[in-house]
Amino acid sequence: MVLKTLRIFGVFAAASLSGCSLLPGSGPSGDAVMTAGVPSESQPETAFALVEIDGQVVAALAKHGAPGLRGSFGDYRPPASQPIGVGDTLQITLWEAAAGGLFSSPATDRTSPGSRSAAIPDQTVGRDGSVTVPYAGRIQVAGRTQQEVEAVIIERLRGKAIEPQALVNVSRNISNTATVTGEVTQGARVPLTLRGDRVMDVIAQAGGFRSPVHETFVSLTRGDRTARAPIQALLANPRENIFVRPGDVLTVERTPQTFTVAGATGANAVVPFDARGITLEEAIGKAGGLADQRADPSGLFVLRYEQTAVIADYPTVSPLLASQRQVPVAYHLDMRSPAALFTARRFAMRDKDILYVSNAPVTEIAKAFQLVSMLTQPAIQGAAVGAAVK
Repeated sequence: MVLKTLRIFGVFAAASLSGCSLLPGSGPSGDAVMTAGVPSESQPETAFALVEIDGQVVAALAKHGAPGLRGSFGDYRPPASQPIGVGDTLQITLWEAAAGGLFSSPATDRTSPGSRSAAIPDQTVGRDGSVTVPYAGRIQVAGRTQQEVEAVIIERLRGKAIEPQALVNVSRNISNTATVTGEVTQGARVPLTLRGDRVMDVIAQAGGFRSPVHETFVSLTRGDRTARAPIQALLANPRENIFVRPGDVLTVERTPQTFTVAGATGANAVVPFDARGITLEEAIGKAGGLADQRADPSGLFVLRYEQTAVIADYPTVSPLLASQRQVPVAYHLDMRSPAALFTARRFAMRDKDILYVSNAPVTEIAKAFQLVSMLTQPAIQGAAVGAAVK
C-alpha cells in the first residue's frame, strides 16, 4: 500500500517538475523571457524585442537621449533691442530750450523734471498700437523702439515747441515678458531685460521652484511647440539653460521618478529616484540586490518602451515591432559575467522602468519537491499507521 501511494505521488512529482506552471512564482523564468523575445520558425513575430545589454547598446541609448531645451529651440541670443508692444505703459517727458514755449513751466517749480519741461501722464499702448502726445497727436509706437518713438515725437513738435526734446521710458513692460507658472514660489509675468535672461534667471525672478531638484522639470512653450527637461539637466549642462524669448511660457512641474522592482530581489517595490538619474547598478542596490537563495543571475531584465528612432539601431528587432510608435523592449544582462558589473554602471535607468530578476531553475525544482513533500507526507504517515494497526 505504501509503495503504491509513493508511486502515485512520484508520478505527480514528475508532472510538477515537467510543468512548473502549477507552482507558485514571482514571474516567468529567464528562459521563458528569452524564448518569447526571440523570433523563430514557429514564432516569426514576438510581443516584445529582446536586446542584450552591451557597450554598443549603451552608446546607442546615450545618443538617443532626450533632446532637451537646446535641442528643441536652439540657443538664440537676445535681440539687440526690445520693441514697444500693445499693453506696455509709456512715460513720456518733453523739454524745450527756452521759456515761453508749449511745455514751459515756472523755474520755481522744483518738482518738475526741468524748468522748461512737461511730464505726460503714463499711457498704455492701445490695441491700435498708439499713444497720444499733446500737440503731436496720435503716434504709432507698437513695433518701434524707445529711441524711434522719441525721434517721431521730436519731428511732430518741430516748429511748435522751442527746440523740443523727448524722453520715452517703458514704465511697465508687458509685451517683452515671459510667464512662469507651476511649482514656483510665486507665479508671475517676468519682464525680460536687454541683457538677455535665461531659463534659470526667469525662474529665480518668480521666487524659485519649491520641489526637490531631482523631481523638478521645466516645460518651455514657444508658439505651438513645447519641450521638457529636468532642472538638473540645466544645472549640469549650462548649454541647456537657454535664453528665454518674449511670449515664452515656463511651467515648472514636480514629477517624481520611479522604477518598479519585481522577481528574485531583496524587495519588490516601486522605488523612487533620489537623483536626476540612476544606473542599473544603483537600481540593483536600491532593490536590495539579487536574492542569493532564489535569483538567477543570468536572468536580469530591464523592461521599457522605446521610441522607434532608438529601435533603428537594433537590427534584431522585427519589422512589425519596429513599425510601432513605441516598442516594448526587454534588455537582458547576464550578471554571471564579471564585465556585466561594469556595463550595469553605464546603463541608465529611466522613469517607469521595470527591473525584473527571474528565479533560478533549481528554485523551481525545490518548490516542486516541497509541494510533493507536503502532499505525500500525510499519505505516508497514514499508510504507516494502517500497517502498524494490521
